[in-house]
Amino acid sequence: MIWPRLVTSLVVLLLILSGATWGLEIWRARMAEQRYPPNGIFVDVGDQRVHMVIKGDHGPAVVLIHGASGSARDLTFDLAPELAKRYRVFVPDRPGFGYSDPLPVDQDTIENQAKLLQKATKVAGADDPIVLGHSYGGAVAIAWAVYQPDTLSGLVPVSAPSHSWDSGLPLLYEITSPPLGQAVVVPLISAWTPPAIIRSEVESVFTPQEMPIGYLHWFGPGMTLRVQTMRVNARQRASLKSEIQAMIPHYPDLDLPVVSVHGTADTIVGEQIHAVPFTNEVPGAELISLDGIGHMVPHVALQQTVAAVDRVAERAGYSIPMRPAAE
Repeated sequence: MIWPRLVTSLVVLLLILSGATWGLEIWRARMAEQRYPPNGIFVDVGDQRVHMVIKGDHGPAVVLIHGASGSARDLTFDLAPELAKRYRVFVPDRPGFGYSDPLPVDQDTIENQAKLLQKATKVAGADDPIVLGHSYGGAVAIAWAVYQPDTLSGLVPVSAPSHSWDSGLPLLYEITSPPLGQAVVVPLISAWTPPAIIRSEVESVFTPQEMPIGYLHWFGPGMTLRVQTMRVNARQRASLKSEIQAMIPHYPDLDLPVVSVHGTADTIVGEQIHAVPFTNEVPGAELISLDGIGHMVPHVALQQTVAAVDRVAERAGYSIPMRPAAE
Protein backbone atom coordinates (compact mmCIF):
# COMPACT_ATOMS: atom_id res chain seq x y z
CA MET A 1 0.00 0.00 0.00
CA ILE A 2 2.99 2.33 0.38
CA TRP A 3 3.62 2.77 -3.37
CA PRO A 4 0.28 4.40 -4.28
CA ARG A 5 0.73 6.83 -1.39
CA LEU A 6 4.32 7.60 -2.42
CA VAL A 7 3.32 8.18 -6.04
CA THR A 8 0.45 10.41 -4.94
CA SER A 9 2.77 12.41 -2.69
CA LEU A 10 5.30 12.86 -5.49
CA VAL A 11 2.61 14.00 -7.91
CA VAL A 12 1.31 16.51 -5.40
CA LEU A 13 4.84 17.77 -4.73
CA LEU A 14 5.53 18.18 -8.45
CA LEU A 15 2.27 20.05 -8.91
CA ILE A 16 3.13 22.38 -6.05
CA LEU A 17 6.64 22.98 -7.45
CA SER A 18 5.25 23.52 -10.95
CA GLY A 19 2.67 26.01 -9.69
CA ALA A 20 5.22 27.86 -7.59
CA THR A 21 7.64 28.01 -10.53
CA TRP A 22 4.97 29.28 -12.90
CA GLY A 23 3.82 31.92 -10.45
CA LEU A 24 7.33 33.10 -9.59
CA GLU A 25 8.58 33.35 -13.16
CA ILE A 26 5.46 35.30 -14.17
CA TRP A 27 5.93 37.64 -11.21
CA ARG A 28 9.64 38.18 -11.94
CA ALA A 29 8.92 38.91 -15.60
CA ARG A 30 6.23 41.45 -14.71
CA MET A 31 8.51 43.14 -12.19
CA ALA A 32 11.28 43.39 -14.80
CA GLU A 33 8.93 44.87 -17.39
CA GLN A 34 7.59 47.40 -14.89
CA ARG A 35 11.11 48.45 -13.96
CA TYR A 36 12.33 48.55 -17.58
CA PRO A 37 9.41 49.65 -19.78
CA PRO A 38 9.89 50.37 -23.50
CA ASN A 39 12.06 53.46 -23.94
CA GLY A 40 12.03 53.71 -27.71
CA ILE A 41 9.71 53.42 -30.69
CA PHE A 42 7.95 50.45 -32.27
CA VAL A 43 8.24 49.66 -35.97
CA ASP A 44 6.09 47.08 -37.74
CA VAL A 45 7.64 44.97 -40.48
CA GLY A 46 4.87 42.73 -41.73
CA ASP A 47 3.71 40.73 -38.72
CA GLN A 48 6.87 41.50 -36.75
CA ARG A 49 7.11 44.36 -34.26
CA VAL A 50 10.58 45.74 -33.57
CA HIS A 51 11.40 48.00 -30.64
CA MET A 52 14.33 50.38 -31.05
CA VAL A 53 15.94 53.35 -29.39
CA ILE A 54 17.03 56.27 -31.59
CA LYS A 55 19.61 58.79 -30.42
CA GLY A 56 21.14 61.80 -32.17
CA ASP A 57 19.56 64.08 -34.73
CA HIS A 58 22.31 64.55 -37.30
CA GLY A 59 25.17 62.78 -39.02
CA PRO A 60 25.48 59.43 -40.78
CA ALA A 61 23.22 56.62 -39.62
CA VAL A 62 24.74 53.96 -37.36
CA VAL A 63 22.89 50.78 -36.33
CA LEU A 64 24.03 49.00 -33.15
CA ILE A 65 23.15 45.31 -32.73
CA HIS A 66 23.39 43.80 -29.25
CA GLY A 67 24.60 40.33 -28.36
CA ALA A 68 23.16 37.24 -26.70
CA SER A 69 21.27 37.52 -23.40
CA GLY A 70 20.85 41.26 -23.92
CA SER A 71 18.74 44.00 -25.40
CA ALA A 72 19.11 47.52 -26.74
CA ARG A 73 19.75 48.61 -23.16
CA ASP A 74 23.24 47.09 -23.34
CA LEU A 75 24.53 49.36 -26.11
CA THR A 76 22.57 52.40 -24.93
CA PHE A 77 24.43 52.39 -21.60
CA ASP A 78 27.36 54.39 -22.97
CA LEU A 79 28.16 53.61 -26.63
CA ALA A 80 24.98 54.98 -28.22
CA PRO A 81 25.06 58.27 -26.26
CA GLU A 82 28.71 58.78 -27.21
CA LEU A 83 28.12 58.08 -30.90
CA ALA A 84 24.97 60.25 -30.88
CA LYS A 85 27.16 63.34 -30.49
CA ARG A 86 28.03 63.04 -34.20
CA TYR A 87 25.84 60.28 -35.64
CA ARG A 88 22.18 59.32 -35.78
CA VAL A 89 22.13 56.06 -33.86
CA PHE A 90 19.53 53.28 -34.16
CA VAL A 91 19.59 50.57 -31.49
CA PRO A 92 16.98 47.82 -32.00
CA ASP A 93 16.09 44.97 -29.70
CA ARG A 94 16.91 41.84 -31.66
CA PRO A 95 13.90 39.57 -32.34
CA GLY A 96 12.75 37.93 -29.12
CA PHE A 97 14.70 40.28 -26.85
CA GLY A 98 13.61 43.40 -25.02
CA TYR A 99 10.29 44.33 -26.58
CA SER A 100 10.79 43.00 -30.12
CA ASP A 101 8.63 40.09 -31.27
CA PRO A 102 10.44 36.78 -31.77
CA LEU A 103 10.79 35.34 -35.23
CA PRO A 104 9.09 32.00 -35.94
CA VAL A 105 11.17 29.17 -34.51
CA ASP A 106 12.06 27.73 -37.91
CA GLN A 107 13.10 31.16 -39.26
CA ASP A 108 15.19 32.50 -36.38
CA THR A 109 18.59 32.67 -38.09
CA ILE A 110 21.22 35.41 -38.14
CA GLU A 111 20.34 35.97 -41.80
CA ASN A 112 16.65 36.53 -41.10
CA GLN A 113 17.41 38.66 -38.05
CA ALA A 114 19.64 40.86 -40.20
CA LYS A 115 16.97 41.19 -42.87
CA LEU A 116 14.33 42.13 -40.32
CA LEU A 117 16.56 44.69 -38.61
CA GLN A 118 17.54 46.19 -41.96
CA LYS A 119 13.91 46.72 -42.88
CA ALA A 120 12.95 48.04 -39.43
CA THR A 121 15.81 50.52 -39.18
CA LYS A 122 15.20 51.69 -42.75
CA VAL A 123 11.56 52.42 -41.88
CA ALA A 124 12.85 54.37 -38.86
CA GLY A 125 15.13 56.47 -41.10
CA ALA A 126 18.46 54.60 -41.33
CA ASP A 127 19.44 54.54 -45.00
CA ASP A 128 22.66 52.68 -45.88
CA PRO A 129 23.89 52.77 -42.27
CA ILE A 130 27.18 51.82 -40.76
CA VAL A 131 26.34 48.58 -38.92
CA LEU A 132 28.09 47.71 -35.65
CA GLY A 133 27.39 44.43 -33.89
CA HIS A 134 28.79 43.18 -30.60
CA SER A 135 29.35 39.50 -29.82
CA TYR A 136 26.41 37.45 -31.23
CA GLY A 137 25.15 40.75 -32.64
CA GLY A 138 28.43 40.95 -34.56
CA ALA A 139 27.52 37.73 -36.35
CA VAL A 140 24.15 39.31 -37.23
CA ALA A 141 25.96 42.41 -38.50
CA ILE A 142 28.24 40.27 -40.66
CA ALA A 143 25.18 38.42 -41.98
CA TRP A 144 23.69 41.82 -42.89
CA ALA A 145 26.79 42.57 -45.00
CA VAL A 146 26.93 39.08 -46.54
CA TYR A 147 23.27 38.71 -47.48
CA GLN A 148 22.30 42.37 -48.07
CA PRO A 149 25.51 44.01 -49.29
CA ASP A 150 23.77 46.93 -50.99
CA THR A 151 21.96 48.14 -47.85
CA LEU A 152 24.83 49.30 -45.64
CA SER A 153 27.82 51.60 -46.04
CA GLY A 154 30.22 50.01 -43.57
CA LEU A 155 30.69 47.23 -41.04
CA VAL A 156 32.13 47.23 -37.51
CA PRO A 157 32.23 43.75 -35.93
CA VAL A 158 33.13 44.04 -32.22
CA SER A 159 34.16 40.90 -30.32
CA ALA A 160 32.25 39.11 -33.06
CA PRO A 161 32.16 35.38 -33.87
CA SER A 162 32.91 34.94 -37.57
CA HIS A 163 34.47 31.48 -37.90
CA SER A 164 33.95 27.94 -36.65
CA TRP A 165 35.43 26.76 -33.36
CA ASP A 166 36.38 23.39 -31.92
CA SER A 167 34.51 23.37 -28.61
CA GLY A 168 30.95 22.12 -28.35
CA LEU A 169 27.85 23.91 -27.18
CA PRO A 170 28.15 25.15 -23.57
CA LEU A 171 26.30 22.98 -21.07
CA LEU A 172 23.67 25.62 -20.34
CA TYR A 173 22.57 25.69 -23.97
CA GLU A 174 22.89 21.91 -24.33
CA ILE A 175 20.25 21.69 -21.62
CA THR A 176 18.01 24.63 -22.53
CA SER A 177 17.88 24.45 -26.35
CA PRO A 178 16.13 21.02 -26.85
CA PRO A 179 12.31 20.89 -26.53
CA LEU A 180 12.38 19.24 -23.08
CA GLY A 181 14.80 21.81 -21.74
CA GLN A 182 12.75 24.62 -23.26
CA ALA A 183 9.62 23.31 -21.55
CA VAL A 184 11.01 22.32 -18.15
CA VAL A 185 14.47 23.70 -17.43
CA VAL A 186 14.03 27.24 -18.76
CA PRO A 187 11.08 28.05 -16.44
CA LEU A 188 13.02 26.69 -13.47
CA ILE A 189 16.04 28.89 -14.24
CA SER A 190 13.78 31.87 -14.88
CA ALA A 191 11.96 31.48 -11.58
CA TRP A 192 14.65 30.37 -9.16
CA THR A 193 18.00 31.92 -10.16
CA PRO A 194 19.16 34.02 -7.18
CA PRO A 195 20.09 37.70 -7.76
CA ALA A 196 23.64 37.05 -6.51
CA ILE A 197 24.23 34.49 -9.27
CA ILE A 198 22.79 36.85 -11.87
CA ARG A 199 25.17 39.60 -10.79
CA SER A 200 28.12 37.19 -10.77
CA GLU A 201 27.33 36.00 -14.30
CA VAL A 202 27.15 39.55 -15.66
CA GLU A 203 30.40 40.49 -13.91
CA SER A 204 32.15 37.45 -15.36
CA VAL A 205 31.44 38.57 -18.93
CA PHE A 206 33.61 41.66 -18.29
CA THR A 207 36.65 39.65 -17.16
CA PRO A 208 39.50 40.65 -16.90
CA GLN A 209 38.05 44.17 -16.61
CA GLU A 210 35.52 45.23 -14.00
CA MET A 211 31.86 45.84 -14.73
CA PRO A 212 31.24 49.62 -14.96
CA ILE A 213 29.39 51.24 -12.09
CA GLY A 214 25.69 51.49 -12.91
CA TYR A 215 25.78 48.98 -15.77
CA LEU A 216 23.88 46.18 -14.03
CA HIS A 217 21.09 48.51 -12.95
CA TRP A 218 20.79 49.99 -16.44
CA PHE A 219 21.06 46.65 -18.28
CA GLY A 220 18.21 44.96 -16.43
CA PRO A 221 19.12 41.23 -16.46
CA GLY A 222 15.60 40.38 -15.28
CA MET A 223 14.43 41.10 -18.83
CA THR A 224 16.75 38.39 -20.14
CA LEU A 225 15.48 35.89 -17.55
CA ARG A 226 11.95 35.99 -18.96
CA VAL A 227 11.00 32.54 -20.23
CA GLN A 228 10.35 33.55 -23.83
CA THR A 229 13.64 35.43 -24.05
CA MET A 230 15.63 32.57 -22.55
CA ARG A 231 14.09 30.12 -25.00
CA VAL A 232 14.93 32.34 -27.97
CA ASN A 233 18.46 32.90 -26.68
CA ALA A 234 19.13 29.18 -26.25
CA ARG A 235 17.82 28.26 -29.70
CA GLN A 236 19.82 31.01 -31.39
CA ARG A 237 23.02 30.05 -29.62
CA ALA A 238 22.57 26.37 -30.50
CA SER A 239 22.38 27.06 -34.25
CA LEU A 240 25.01 29.81 -34.45
CA LYS A 241 28.04 27.73 -35.46
CA SER A 242 26.41 26.19 -38.53
CA GLU A 243 24.99 29.54 -39.62
CA ILE A 244 28.44 31.13 -39.38
CA GLN A 245 30.01 28.28 -41.35
CA ALA A 246 27.59 29.00 -44.19
CA MET A 247 28.82 32.62 -44.38
CA ILE A 248 32.58 32.01 -44.48
CA PRO A 249 32.84 31.34 -48.25
CA HIS A 250 31.28 34.78 -48.89
CA TYR A 251 33.84 36.83 -46.95
CA PRO A 252 36.21 37.38 -49.91
CA ASP A 253 33.29 38.90 -51.84
CA LEU A 254 32.58 41.64 -49.28
CA ASP A 255 33.20 45.05 -50.80
CA LEU A 256 32.72 47.75 -48.15
CA PRO A 257 34.72 49.43 -45.39
CA VAL A 258 35.26 46.96 -42.52
CA VAL A 259 37.00 47.66 -39.22
CA SER A 260 36.89 44.94 -36.56
CA VAL A 261 37.58 45.59 -32.88
CA HIS A 262 38.64 42.73 -30.62
CA GLY A 263 40.37 42.21 -27.29
CA THR A 264 43.35 39.88 -27.01
CA ALA A 265 42.09 38.67 -23.60
CA ASP A 266 38.62 37.73 -24.87
CA THR A 267 37.98 34.16 -23.67
CA ILE A 268 34.38 34.08 -24.93
CA VAL A 269 35.06 34.87 -28.60
CA GLY A 270 38.77 34.37 -29.24
CA GLU A 271 40.49 36.97 -31.39
CA GLN A 272 42.81 34.47 -33.09
CA ILE A 273 39.90 32.19 -33.98
CA HIS A 274 37.61 34.91 -35.29
CA ALA A 275 38.80 38.50 -35.85
CA VAL A 276 42.24 37.63 -37.23
CA PRO A 277 41.09 35.24 -40.00
CA PHE A 278 38.08 37.44 -40.74
CA THR A 279 40.36 40.42 -41.31
CA ASN A 280 42.62 38.34 -43.54
CA GLU A 281 39.74 37.04 -45.66
CA VAL A 282 37.80 40.29 -46.20
CA PRO A 283 39.47 42.54 -48.80
CA GLY A 284 40.69 45.78 -47.25
CA ALA A 285 39.46 44.92 -43.75
CA GLU A 286 41.24 46.40 -40.74
CA LEU A 287 41.58 45.10 -37.17
CA ILE A 288 41.93 47.18 -34.03
CA SER A 289 43.46 44.68 -31.59
CA LEU A 290 43.19 45.73 -27.95
CA ASP A 291 45.89 44.26 -25.74
CA GLY A 292 44.61 42.80 -22.47
CA ILE A 293 40.96 43.67 -23.14
CA GLY A 294 38.22 41.10 -22.66
CA HIS A 295 34.85 40.56 -24.29
CA MET A 296 32.92 43.70 -23.34
CA VAL A 297 34.81 46.04 -25.64
CA PRO A 298 32.02 48.62 -26.21
CA HIS A 299 32.08 49.47 -22.50
CA VAL A 300 35.68 48.95 -21.39
CA ALA A 301 37.21 50.36 -24.59
CA LEU A 302 34.54 52.90 -25.50
CA GLN A 303 36.73 55.40 -27.31
CA GLN A 304 38.48 52.73 -29.39
CA THR A 305 35.06 51.45 -30.44
CA VAL A 306 33.97 54.96 -31.43
CA ALA A 307 37.25 55.37 -33.32
CA ALA A 308 36.45 52.25 -35.35
CA VAL A 309 33.09 53.74 -36.38
CA ASP A 310 34.87 56.99 -37.29
CA ARG A 311 37.37 55.07 -39.41
CA VAL A 312 34.60 53.26 -41.29
CA ALA A 313 32.72 56.55 -41.78
CA GLU A 314 35.88 58.12 -43.19
CA ARG A 315 36.46 55.23 -45.57
CA ALA A 316 32.79 55.36 -46.63
CA GLY A 317 33.22 59.00 -47.62
CA TYR A 318 31.19 60.61 -44.85
CA SER A 319 32.11 64.01 -43.49
CA ILE A 320 31.71 64.15 -39.72
CA PRO A 321 32.88 66.67 -37.12
CA MET A 322 36.19 65.81 -35.50
CA ARG A 323 36.21 64.73 -31.88
CA PRO A 324 37.98 67.02 -29.41
CA ALA A 325 41.65 66.09 -28.93
CA ALA A 326 41.04 65.28 -25.25
CA GLU A 327 38.88 62.33 -26.27
